[in-house]
Amino acid sequence: MGSHHDVVVIGSGHNGLTCAAYLARAGVDVHVVEKDSVIGGATSTVERYPGHLTDRGSSAHLMIRHTGIPEELELEAHGLRYVDCDPWGFAPAPPGSGEPPIVFHRDLDATCQSISDACGAEDARAYRAFVRRWGVLAARMMKGFAVRPTAAGLGSAFLGREDLRDPFGAVQTFLSSGDALLDASFTSERLKAALSWFGAQSGPPMSHPATAPMIGFAALMHTIPPGRAIGGSGALADALASVVRAHGGTITAGAGATAISRAGSGWQVETEGGSTLTCSAVVAACHVHTTLDLLTEVLPASRLDGWRRRIRPGFGLGMVVRLGTTDLPRYPDVPTELSAHGLQLLVTDRRHLDRRYGVAAADGLDADPAVLAMSFSSLDPSLAPEGRHELTLWSQWHPRHLADGRSWSEAGPAEADRIIAAADRFAPGLADSIVHRHVQTPEDLEQELGLIGGNVMHVEMSLDQMLPMRPHPDLRGHTMPGADGIYLAGASTHPGGGVIGTSGRTVARLVGRKLGTSTRRRRGARAE
Repeated sequence: MGSHHDVVVIGSGHNGLTCAAYLARAGVDVHVVEKDSVIGGATSTVERYPGHLTDRGSSAHLMIRHTGIPEELELEAHGLRYVDCDPWGFAPAPPGSGEPPIVFHRDLDATCQSISDACGAEDARAYRAFVRRWGVLAARMMKGFAVRPTAAGLGSAFLGREDLRDPFGAVQTFLSSGDALLDASFTSERLKAALSWFGAQSGPPMSHPATAPMIGFAALMHTIPPGRAIGGSGALADALASVVRAHGGTITAGAGATAISRAGSGWQVETEGGSTLTCSAVVAACHVHTTLDLLTEVLPASRLDGWRRRIRPGFGLGMVVRLGTTDLPRYPDVPTELSAHGLQLLVTDRRHLDRRYGVAAADGLDADPAVLAMSFSSLDPSLAPEGRHELTLWSQWHPRHLADGRSWSEAGPAEADRIIAAADRFAPGLADSIVHRHVQTPEDLEQELGLIGGNVMHVEMSLDQMLPMRPHPDLRGHTMPGADGIYLAGASTHPGGGVIGTSGRTVARLVGRKLGTSTRRRRGARAE
């Protein structure tokens, strides 16, 4: 049993579906195969407990709204609706201090007023200057994320005309650590900690080189804040799948790829269902290590093993506690319309983050987790039954394998208790409001979502595995040397993890050129 298609996409994460959607709209016969019974990968939402819609991976979409992809693919017509997370960030004061919180509104003036109240007028002025400068730089980076990571492409995107007078200064800006940027810009440790925790959501701690841009992206949140997809993160995947199907593409769930091999001048993909799919091109939008495992009949074992050794998924990134509750988190003397709509950054000192990362790097668990809380049922009541709420507690860093030899099935429940207790210290009563609880340890993330090592970014977002080095210098252009017609997309490739979609769009354009088909909207094409 088998079928022929122009393109087979392996993996239905948002990058794979984005690629398939652009190709299908261009008239390409595209078929997506997915191992899981649920499409969307880490952008999927399921009913974990009765009446609650719970995200399996991402929750806030920070980047894709800055790419133009939702508009180009007309995803709103396919059911996708975003609501702004505004305020997009909330950093409570240390418990018991009586100090005001720091509230990051979309409106810059309101944000600076909050910073002035909590940290002083000097830091408020510094934050305004930070947004002014990094708003330009971060917009350039977004341009760089939308192209193949070639020297010419990245250079023209990242460097402005004024940088040509001082190119080394511009390079130093991008290669600086987040801590260096924060220390040079602000005096308040509370403000530094909040922005550091925001930046660390990309993976590395802000003490690492080239992490300043991860903090700099905060400036873009005042242009377009993080978005919450109504109905859950999976609403993005559903809309992309709707585009694929509306233009004749097909998607099969529950029967993933097991091998890729040559078939004449093209390729064939074997699946768990026993079918053989032949095609002119393959787009592997799954984890790069998974892709290498599929290519044992195509490339020499020595080459595949060399890439495996050099491409580091990392020791692990985080774990998640998903909660069904009777109430939103309540921070003392703060109305929920200020605290509950965005990212609740429950860190007040960067030493907390440094310690957490250091212990995790030694495969241990620190006694005091760093927590990011999100309570998007405050924006979207459809996520939970009336009178109930859906709450996510995300914590970094957690190693995939523990030095003391315990499995995550043993260590997970107690670590989840600590994560809940850490959030409860800032929002007293949170623990008492819990009705349902679902824990995702690094092992769970690996087994359920194919996130090797429990790293939601696929591959460490370290300097040596970014830009033209992601995931490896040999694989930097989304192509596979020695296997013409196989393309790489997804978080393993440039620009990396997070809900952004540009990897899928870039690969769709590459495949379109190979097939002689433009993936841009054709003049007069029918909207469906």
